[in-house]
Amino acid sequence: AFLMMLLNIEHFFLWVPLWGVNVSVGIIAWCGMHRWTMGITMALLLVLIGSFGYWELAMMTLALTTSAVVVSLAVGIPTGICMAKSDVVETTTRPILDAMQTMPSFVYLIPALMLFGLGKVPALFATLIYAVPPVIRLTNVGIRQVSRDTIEAARAFGASPRQILFDVEIPLAVPSIMVGINQTTMMALAMVVVASMIGARGLGLEVLLAINRIEVGRGVEAGLCIVFLAIIIDRITNALATRQEKNLES
Repeated sequence: AFLMMLLNIEHFFLWVPLWGVNVSVGIIAWCGMHRWTMGITMALLLVLIGSFGYWELAMMTLALTTSAVVVSLAVGIPTGICMAKSDVVETTTRPILDAMQTMPSFVYLIPALMLFGLGKVPALFATLIYAVPPVIRLTNVGIRQVSRDTIEAARAFGASPRQILFDVEIPLAVPSIMVGINQTTMMALAMVVVASMIGARGLGLEVLLAINRIEVGRGVEAGLCIVFLAIIIDRITNALATRQEKNLES
């Protein structure tokens, strides 16, 4: 199932032409940041990736990152909610998250290789383990920081615990959750070079090959493409988080 999801996302990104992705990213950036200059800048960064000849590899990297983020959110947000609702779960989970965040990223390749061998799926799981802690932590923090007075007011109006969670706590915690999504996405993208060691194709493999063959120019170009992807994703997710925060304040 994970392999099919990853392959479908990868095929979709490779199917969409460069100009289609450029226009889409430019519009999203412009709508998110309300600055047409940022929309043009994000589109130009994608044009640079294409001019280096790394467009297909960049889309493979983006597909792996997107798949890892989707699975991370599916696991991380419910886990963060459970931590926010139970001190026992938080006490139990926090040391695990500490270990996941402090362990060297290369260590995650060992269990992935033992369980799945070489290929895209172990790369996805290694990336998932490395990237999921921020969204868990910030979901927990966001829900715990919701004002007790707000929750008591909702209870006074007869709201059930489910309604309080989905209609009060989660909407108010959205800015914090969005920051968690941003950090998870950045960590997933940072893992692509390491994941290339166990069979993940993409820009990470180009960097790895450039290091092995001491091809400085090739490594710099592939590294810059990763940086450009990181800038685009970071700016767009940050803009969405800021927009959510302003909506709550208004």
